[in-house]
Amino acid sequence: MDAMKRIDKTLTTAIEQSLAASVAQASGSGCPTRLAAALRYAVFPGGARLRPRLTLSVACACSEDHPGIADSAAAAIELIHCGSLVHDDLPCFDDAPTRRGKASLHSAFGERLAVLVGDALIVMAFETLVRGCASAPHRLAALTTIVGRGAGTPAGIIAGQAWECEPVAPLAEYHRAKTGALFAAATMAGAAAAGAEPGPWRMLGERLGEAYQVADDIRDVASNEAELGKPVGRDAILGRPNVARERGLDEAIVYLNKLIAEAIESIPECSGAAGLRAVIERQTQSFLPASLANRVA
Repeated sequence: MDAMKRIDKTLTTAIEQSLAASVAQASGSGCPTRLAAALRYAVFPGGARLRPRLTLSVACACSEDHPGIADSAAAAIELIHCGSLVHDDLPCFDDAPTRRGKASLHSAFGERLAVLVGDALIVMAFETLVRGCASAPHRLAALTTIVGRGAGTPAGIIAGQAWECEPVAPLAEYHRAKTGALFAAATMAGAAAAGAEPGPWRMLGERLGEAYQVADDIRDVASNEAELGKPVGRDAILGRPNVARERGLDEAIVYLNKLIAEAIESIPECSGAAGLRAVIERQTQSFLPASLANRVA
């Protein structure tokens, strides 16, 4: 097993264990049976876990001294992301029948429970942060602020979802809030969890978030449901902004490559910069499906 595969396996184990602990806590004794089942359904099995991987990778690059804090921050970021997917799929938004290759949560459990699960996952995120910071409570305030801003308003993922309720959604602001905000929270939370200054890490997250959203726009135009595990062509159907439709596929891919290069270039000076660069280069290779991957520089 090469070094990068070992790192991937270590990150995966830490993330899944932290998420399992959070879900077990929330779905324990006294929790309504169907709610408990729906919480597990929303979180497992997961997708690529890109955001929590970023959190842990940045914390490691910053020489973390309390790994449990970084683990809880990574889990909190992913719980919020999972909650946002549940809400995004609802009939009042995308009305998506599938997610991650299976029935979307509202399709499997009903719309009422889906609303509650999305809310519960956001609450669980902050409970997870509090428990994880027991060994260094002085880091909780910064982490709570970072995660809260990434999730909320005026420019977090809730604001990103709200742009879909406006007559016109400016493409840059929409992408920055809908996707970039939580990626920025992931990188900044990784630094804060390690006791480093989080501000310099914002640009890395924002660039990666925008790159991921551009890749998602490309997938929506040029991929298929079997490959992605969710419906495609939804942006056109719903009238959503889409870089690939507005600029064309080739120009969108050029722009994606530019954003990835800018993200890597923006990594702040730290003891683990070289290793983090390698991790990000590897992760961004998965932004596009296999049918388009050879077009990423």
